[in-house]
Amino acid sequence: MATLRQAVNEPCLEDCDLEGWLWEDLTARGRQSLQWLLEAAMQTELTARLGYEPYQRDPGRHSNYRNGAYTRSLDTQFGCIPNLRVPRARHSQPAYSVLERYGRRAPWVEDLVREMFLSGVSTRRVGRVVRSLLSASVSAQAVSRICTSLDEQVRRFHRRPLRDQYQYLILDGVTLRVKGACGARKCLALCVYGIRFDGKRELIDFRLAPSESEREWTLLLESLQRRGLSGERVALVVTDGGRGLINALQSVFGDVPLQRCWAHKMRNLANKLKAAQRGPCLKQAADIYQAANLRQARRRYRAWEARWKRKAPQAVACLRQDLDSLLQFLSRPPAHWKKIRTTNAIERQFREVRRRTDPMTCFAHERSADRILYAIFHYANQRWAESPLSEFTHKS
Repeated sequence: MATLRQAVNEPCLEDCDLEGWLWEDLTARGRQSLQWLLEAAMQTELTARLGYEPYQRDPGRHSNYRNGAYTRSLDTQFGCIPNLRVPRARHSQPAYSVLERYGRRAPWVEDLVREMFLSGVSTRRVGRVVRSLLSASVSAQAVSRICTSLDEQVRRFHRRPLRDQYQYLILDGVTLRVKGACGARKCLALCVYGIRFDGKRELIDFRLAPSESEREWTLLLESLQRRGLSGERVALVVTDGGRGLINALQSVFGDVPLQRCWAHKMRNLANKLKAAQRGPCLKQAADIYQAANLRQARRRYRAWEARWKRKAPQAVACLRQDLDSLLQFLSRPPAHWKKIRTTNAIERQFREVRRRTDPMTCFAHERSADRILYAIFHYANQRWAESPLSEFTHKS
């Protein structure tokens, strides 16, 4: 220990956090070294532009000359450099390749901010994380400005070519709130989620729209079709039951069977039942989709209908009219049933959207909504690419 004390010139390391002290010292040295390298690089670049070394100017040959330096701060991977000296020229201020003009952060820091944003960290939390890691202050507004560079990435996502590699498509629209000139307004995120033949899941695309009308859904589905998703290999499309979506699907993917979402249907039934009826009626209705096969499901439906057709005729009519499309999933392998009888896969992702937007109550504008939805879906797609659904990777 005495040798260590001499080497680091510290009289008593037993009483301090050696690991913390060592890393703090390395960070400080890294910051000092980076400052020296940046200042040296800028001096070398200025010398090349002026055509002479410091103190070697020939007034007859050189019209421009050095004019001291100014200091500025720069956030880097080693923390903030508060007094970086930037050399100046008398007649023109050069732009240095190692330092962006008016920039206050090294490119590495902005890359870190963007990567955290894409990984699902909110703009406010990004600032706190950067501050704790680098002792650098990044406001939520600065994070938002940095993340505007993602807009081109978002545009590429919406335009990328697709392949006809999906066994199932799940479609749903989720309501968002976006600020407008007269206050917050509703906006719909129309989402398409796919399960591939290899069991990998993917949020294929989404579109911000004023409503779930047939026209808005058709625009999204036709975009998918133009980009390569013909639908020829899709075995089933799961929908929430909205008439606009169903009409659009029949127009664009007319040959694909439709599966109505049981979660939406159960909510519809609950709205048509008295409070005292909801528990027993919905429990017996759930037994229908938990049947072992189509024959048993129809038998359970008939028993449910016989019990409730007089007590709750509206609920019975609601279920009866969509029974065939509610039972389409039973024609697929049993291992797939749980994943394809509802649109819950999309709704689960929007829990993360709500978590991101709860602190700000609503999106600032549609571009912000587009960017944040892309970030959340991009992160989900990256995770899912490494973990295919086991139900789809084994023979049923």
